Amino acid sequence: MSRLAASNLATLVATVLLWAISGVVPAGAQSPAPSVHPGTKLSFAPVVGTAKLENSTHFAAVPGVRGAGDTYNYSVGKMQLTVDVFDAGRRVGAGATNPTVANQFDTEANASEQQIRQAGYTRFERPTVPSTCTYGAVSFRCLVYSAQTGATRLYSKMLLTGYNGYFVKIAIIWSIADNNTLNDADQALNSFIPVLMR
Repeated sequence: MSRLAASNLATLVATVLLWAISGVVPAGAQSPAPSVHPGTKLSFAPVVGTAKLENSTHFAAVPGVRGAGDTYNYSVGKMQLTVDVFDAGRRVGAGATNPTVANQFDTEANASEQQIRQAGYTRFERPTVPSTCTYGAVSFRCLVYSAQTGATRLYSKMLLTGYNGYFVKIAIIWSIADNNTLNDADQALNSFIPVLMR
């Protein structure tokens, strides 16, 4: 899988999931996301850990439809790392174990599967029960899923937590065709998350 194809899938998944949870984004409602998210105070620097910022997008709120959201796309070698910060129109409790995060995680995982299948990927696999992953001092609900495209398999580890009143969703996507593994993804996350979420 080429880096461009993986990047396109990462952007597609991140964008589609944000739309799926919060409604359709009208034309003209997008702009670059702020380098410091005003609600969470997370700083999305050009380099975080070993990850390089590729682009960002702010999706404006639509009253009565959805809240605002921001997406930050980073690269770590040939892996793509995406961070989505949003509130889905409600205040989000802190941590990975509260019911709001648990329900949103199920919504995210189901939307991921549906959108990946609609994009033509086959042999989608994911565990039925998410686990808890901790990076630095932050715990997330997490799972690893994969899908087939052509002769290669694409993998993603998705993380979700509540942070300063918002959902923070992080996804890293890699391909075995690029000789990346879950261990490589976890090393990138261990370098990225503690710096981002100090």
